[in-house]
Amino acid sequence: MKAIVQDRYGEAEVLRLEDVPMPTIGDGDVLVRVRAAGLERGVWHLMAGRPYAVRLAFGLSSPKVRIRGVDFAGTVEAVGKLVTRFQVGDEVFGAARGAFAEFVVAKESQIVTRPEAVSVEEAAALAVSGCTALQALRRSGVKAGQKVLVIGASGGSGAMAVQLAVAMGMVVTGVCSGSKAEFVRGLGAERVIDYRHEGCETWGRGYDAILDLAGSRPLSVLRRMLKEDGTIVIIGAENGGDWIGSFTRGLTGLAMGPFWRQKVVSLLAVVGGEDLSEVAKRVCGENWRRVVGHRYALADAVKAVQDMQDGLLTGKAVIVVRG
Repeated sequence: MKAIVQDRYGEAEVLRLEDVPMPTIGDGDVLVRVRAAGLERGVWHLMAGRPYAVRLAFGLSSPKVRIRGVDFAGTVEAVGKLVTRFQVGDEVFGAARGAFAEFVVAKESQIVTRPEAVSVEEAAALAVSGCTALQALRRSGVKAGQKVLVIGASGGSGAMAVQLAVAMGMVVTGVCSGSKAEFVRGLGAERVIDYRHEGCETWGRGYDAILDLAGSRPLSVLRRMLKEDGTIVIIGAENGGDWIGSFTRGLTGLAMGPFWRQKVVSLLAVVGGEDLSEVAKRVCGENWRRVVGHRYALADAVKAVQDMQDGLLTGKAVIVVRG
């Protein structure tokens, strides 16, 4: 089969399209013929091996798993003998390592049936971003009628977070670049801030929760915008240095927890069946806006990653593997 692989850490040029052996499945696995795969920030982190802390889990000198990609949607090709929820021919979506390929092996617990109302491409973009947004809102403790600030609102997880928060009855302010403001406003944000022209001092105060997917602002700045008992959720590992990225702020929040009424938590989302099902249900809602804005062929996956790194994407990008 064809797949996007890498044998060393680095920038987008370390990725290449290559013929590789078909994967084998275990008793609890599902083999999926990939029709589309989603692009999310974790792809870049594993490609670049930064922050360096990720190498402790994924390979010190080179990636343990050569094939990139996590999100996908496709058709079940084969199932292990212990699999009970799926059969050959089922349309599914979910997450597994090695999704930028014609076939991927997933755990039964990390895929769900694709709703007929959700296209293959939209489903391919849901798993990681959807579970991340859902779990971030859950960790924030925010409720209907309360105010949420989403920093990085035009990205994949940010766009999902804005829509989920709006659907849950929260009052959302989104932060993004001015060129993407209409997109975020269309997701339901009550206010959209162009961070390139509006300093943090103008972003407002009294937020019940701040979801930070951009990772470049000090905790002291974010805390001034937050209610005394509010929560900051740091998502991802953007900026903050090559070793542990923005996890520095999460560690600071953990250390200062006994002394602050405000909470600071770092989120590493876990993709699982229950949350995937919840995301799928939300996406089928009447007012949900599709967030896929860019499509690339498998052979162009390198360009897709580079465009993401250059900040050229609005919403989600997908790699179209099969029609």
